[in-house]
Amino acid sequence: MTPEELSDFALELPEAVDDEAFGPGAAVFKVEQKVFAILQDASEDRPAQVTLKCEPDLALHLREQYAAVVPGYHVNKRHWNTVVLNGTVPVDELREMVEHSYDRVVAGLPKAVRERLGLLRKV
Repeated sequence: MTPEELSDFALELPEAVDDEAFGPGAAVFKVEQKVFAILQDASEDRPAQVTLKCEPDLALHLREQYAAVVPGYHVNKRHWNTVVLNGTVPVDELREMVEHSYDRVVAGLPKAVRERLGLLRKV
């Protein structure tokens, strides 16, 4: 999955927005002002990467399963993973990771906000 495809996918989620809260080169995807993904551009020494919120046990499992999944970069490493977008994580799996991150953030919003947004889901 390319960074552009990941960005398009993240923005398809209900009420998702992006900005450059951390400056140029890092797109920050939010729902209700809460971050669910940070997409960093590629640099000369590394491919693009995305940092996603994750349930702690699942985070560990994904790190064991894929070499491209590592503890979150500059975030709480228990609750966040960084995924190097080098093509080694299947596209379907990466989409699930983005949706899981989004769902984790939505689950933490007040019930009234979830209802107002029409996002009340079983998560």
